[in-house]
Amino acid sequence: MIQFHSINNVAILVSAIILWILGAIWFSPALFAKPWMQLLGITAEPGKRDGMLLGMTASFIGDLVLSFVLSTIIMWSNTTGFAHGATLGVLVWIAFFAAPNLPQGIYERRPFKLFAITGGYWLVGLFIVGGMLATWR
Repeated sequence: MIQFHSINNVAILVSAIILWILGAIWFSPALFAKPWMQLLGITAEPGKRDGMLLGMTASFIGDLVLSFVLSTIIMWSNTTGFAHGATLGVLVWIAFFAAPNLPQGIYERRPFKLFAITGGYWLVGLFIVGGMLATWR
């Protein structure tokens, strides 16, 4: 039987908040919003933000799910300490983000820069929250 009694729910919530805030910063005009939107062919219309609330809500729910699963992997592997948790976060990124999304982008003839922007966000995020979750058990 799979046991989840050792999961730190507060750490999972904080991890989701960190990922959500990191995404807001990463995809802001100060960093990668303009090239990301250009690569996807999205045009910003002043005053029009259809779907923002739904997207932000879905993003936070996804961040919660990801944080729960990563915390579970960390618990099952008995990973402790920031460095080991960050390493596990990077391994999860390689296996579940880079490995499927890079070839998919090649098949779809998407620019590598798009993979670098979106994949970079998840790499940094999983590094940070992997380290935090392994430290704050």
